[in-house]
Amino acid sequence: MIRARPLPVLLAIAGILLFSTKSVFVKLAYAGGADSLSTLLMRMLFALPVYLSVWFGPGRKVTEGLQRKDYLQVLFFGIIGYYLASYFDFKGLVYIKASLERLILFIYPTLVILISYVFLNKEITRTQIFGVVITYLGICLVFVPETQLDGGHDVFVGAGFVFLSALCYSGYIVGSSFMTARFGVRNFTTLVMIVSCLFVVVHYSVESGDFGKLFTFDSRVYFAVVAMAILSTVLPSYLISYAIHTLGAPRFSIFGSLGPVSTIFLAYFILDERLTTIQFAGGLIVISGVAFAEFYRKKPTASL
Repeated sequence: MIRARPLPVLLAIAGILLFSTKSVFVKLAYAGGADSLSTLLMRMLFALPVYLSVWFGPGRKVTEGLQRKDYLQVLFFGIIGYYLASYFDFKGLVYIKASLERLILFIYPTLVILISYVFLNKEITRTQIFGVVITYLGICLVFVPETQLDGGHDVFVGAGFVFLSALCYSGYIVGSSFMTARFGVRNFTTLVMIVSCLFVVVHYSVESGDFGKLFTFDSRVYFAVVAMAILSTVLPSYLISYAIHTLGAPRFSIFGSLGPVSTIFLAYFILDERLTTIQFAGGLIVISGVAFAEFYRKKPTASL
C-alpha cells in the first residue's frame, strides 16, 4: 500500500501518461509521410538541446570517484535503453497498431524478472512464474486475432520489433539501478539520453545521410515530433526517473498499467484504432499478469 508521498505518486502517474502518448505521436508522424528512422531522428534532435542544457547548465553535481568503466556503462545503457529500444519500437509501429504495440511493450517487467534470474541469479517465486505465464497468455489473446486479418505477416514483423524493444529496455532497467546510485538520477538520465540522441544521429548518417529530407515533410509531422520530444520524451524521462527513485520500482510498477490503458483510449479517439472484445480481455489479462508478477518482486531491480 502506498502511503503519503503524494508528489512522487502524481509524478509517476504524469510520467506514465505522458510517455504513453509516444505511440500515438509516432503514428501521426507516419500518417504525415515520415518514415520510422526520420521520425526517431527528429524526435531526438528536438530533445537533445534540452538534455545538453540540463547537463551543462547550473546546478549539475558531478559525482566524485567515477571511473572510465562507469562512463562505458553509461554508453552501453544509452545504446540499448533509448537508442535500440526506441529504434525497434519505431520500426514495429510501422506494422502494428499503437494499442497493440503498447500491450506488447508492457511485458518488459516480466522480461526484467527473467533476465535477473538468468544473469543475476535472482530468485523467481512460483507466484511470479504464474504472473509471467498469465501475461503471455494475454498477449496471445491480443495478438492472434491480428494475424488473421489481411497483412498478418506484417503483424508478426511488427510484434517482433516491439518485442526486441521491450527486451532492450528490460536490459537497461536491470542494469541501471546501480548507475543511478553512482551518478544520481538527473545526471544518469541526462547522460543516457545524450548518448542515445548521438547514436541515432550516427545511425541516420550511415543508413541515409539525407538530412535535407527532414525539411520536406508535412507540417503535422513536425507538430507530432516536437510534441513527442517534449511531452513523450524529455518530461517523462525525468518524471519517471524521480518517481522510481523515490517510490521504488515495485511501488512504481503499480501505476504502470495506466500506460497501455491510456494508449488504447488515445488510439481509439485520435487514430480510430479498434480492439475486439477478445483483445480487450487479453489486454486486461496482460496488465493483471504484469501487476501480479511485479507485486511479488522482493526487491526493486532498477531505476529508469
